[in-house]
Amino acid sequence: MPTHRLDPIDRMILAELQADGRMTNVELARRVGISAPPCLRRVRTLEEQGFIKGYHADVDARELGFEVQVFAMVGLVSQAESDLRAFEERCREWPLVRECHMLNGEVDFILKCAAPDLSTFQSFLTGDLLTAPNVASVKTSLVIRGAKDEPGVPFDVLEERLSRNA
Repeated sequence: MPTHRLDPIDRMILAELQADGRMTNVELARRVGISAPPCLRRVRTLEEQGFIKGYHADVDARELGFEVQVFAMVGLVSQAESDLRAFEERCREWPLVRECHMLNGEVDFILKCAAPDLSTFQSFLTGDLLTAPNVASVKTSLVIRGAKDEPGVPFDVLEERLSRNA
């Protein structure tokens, strides 16, 4: 488990930043119980080590006019590593594809797509995704509503697991 390099303060810093990445270093230090200078050093180290990959605003897609969210399950003709990488690279180039995950099982990839309207998604589906090299099948599911959308990882579960293993 990669958390062996992290002490409890590091994990508290990560949990706090995951919940609110905009707080000041002074506020973060107060919440985790250390002074500001070592807190800032720890945050920078966590960034350098790759535990913190970036900081993002949680924008409301519907408020911005992206009314359509679709999950696309993609089956490929070939699962050779070069073909998998080529598909992943193509997904990175498509703006409507917001997430791309390779899966184990009947489906090779699941894509989370966001579009302003159904016709825009349909154009992407028929003009790009279905015609992409190595794509054998695509099944789509339109999101009706979301019930939960939590970022990151459940730190309370991690802490419970670490306390059991200590």
